Amino acid sequence: MKILFSSSEVFPFSKTGGLADMALFLPKSLKDLGHEVKIITPYYKSISKHHKEMTYKGTKSIVMGGIETIVHYYELIYQGMSFIFVQNMHYFERDHLYGYNDDAERFSCFSYAILESLEVLDFYPQILHLNDWQTGMVPYLLDEHYRQKNDDYYSIHTLLTIHNLEYQGSFDPYVARFFNTDFNYTYIHFDRVNFLKAGIERASKINTVSPTYRNEVLSQEYGFTLDGALNSRKSDFIGILNGIDDEVFNPKTDHLIEFNFDKRNYFNQKQKNKEHILSHFNLDIDLNEPLVTYVGRLATQKGINLMTSILEEVVEYSNARFILMGSGNDSYEEFFRYLSFKYPKRVSNYIGFNEEIAHKLYASSDLFMMPSRFEPCGLGQLIAMRYGTLPIVRETGGLKDTVEPFDKYNDTGTGFTFRNYEAFELKEKLFEGIQLYKDNLPIFKKLMKQAMDKDYSLRTMALSYENLYQIILGV
Repeated sequence: MKILFSSSEVFPFSKTGGLADMALFLPKSLKDLGHEVKIITPYYKSISKHHKEMTYKGTKSIVMGGIETIVHYYELIYQGMSFIFVQNMHYFERDHLYGYNDDAERFSCFSYAILESLEVLDFYPQILHLNDWQTGMVPYLLDEHYRQKNDDYYSIHTLLTIHNLEYQGSFDPYVARFFNTDFNYTYIHFDRVNFLKAGIERASKINTVSPTYRNEVLSQEYGFTLDGALNSRKSDFIGILNGIDDEVFNPKTDHLIEFNFDKRNYFNQKQKNKEHILSHFNLDIDLNEPLVTYVGRLATQKGINLMTSILEEVVEYSNARFILMGSGNDSYEEFFRYLSFKYPKRVSNYIGFNEEIAHKLYASSDLFMMPSRFEPCGLGQLIAMRYGTLPIVRETGGLKDTVEPFDKYNDTGTGFTFRNYEAFELKEKLFEGIQLYKDNLPIFKKLMKQAMDKDYSLRTMALSYENLYQIILGV
């Protein structure tokens, strides 16, 4: 089938979060299944360095509420995939992707540009796959302005994937003028224009990135005020678990780690990796003690406030080693620095992000913390398990769907889980993981092997989306 994948960011050209990774991985996996896929995304300032590799495809004039602007389309072939970049210097060639006062205008332009591109490219997809609020207005604009143009537009089906419901594209009512229609409650939510709400109302189907998160956002607690809109489309709302690239994250072939390994020699090789990373961070080397890591944003959503409440006590009353990587909230960054300063031989930190060191941490650690307040899917726990590292997670969203809790009576499980968003529950599970490593290493090693046996590959994810596309098309 023909699929146009529309995203406001796509790795490796633009990225602020996991959406960018999925915008490359999913289309690539769908192409491997035999589908014809193109990816359309804005031409940001950082993309100009690739301009010489691009082919000019055409130009369109877009009118939004009396504002007329020009967009140019360029194609770049990367990893065998067709990327279409929408160029408009005024709207997109800036230092950052989001966070500007005219974001509503910018992504209204992108939404029109997506629909106009079909004529330029002579590529009318059966499925127009949209992602998050930045493309949420596309189904509305398609219905109001384009379906009547010709049969090719009329027969397009849309899928809206919600990667994080917290971000909705909520703006002052005046931005409705950009839609070139009479007032319509489709896009109104609490007296504001809400791009994501419009997508929920008008897309053929909606999905999010794990089954549990899908169920959670139907409640007031996790719905961020859109639970009513989602419940009205409940039968058209599906949860599909994200996957990870098992070629990039493969301990057997990963060129970023010191010692490669597979299921036959994982423990000894992980110990070598652990010795290397402890040395790199100038921590005391004792392979009889577990290494606990965190890699991710320093934000309350990620449960960092739980970690700051209990980590010092865990460090004080255990002999485990800790390496923490991330950036974000200033007070959280300062806490990580403080902990490293107070326990210089047992705790270290990396403020920021480094892809190579992240791979080394996954490959060398024994336990991986991810105590999120909510988590649509989460990739960190999937990567950790791929490298035989046991996650410590809260039972929410994709974390609940992917990490099987340790059962000490049957020696089953792939990690350690806790239910309530409470610091003492995280502390309890941290101590449980540390003690299991020290007191019953054979069982700990068995859990590591069970974690490595799990399949959260992109192919599995792509097959689920292929099935959803077929349901949408009625085939």
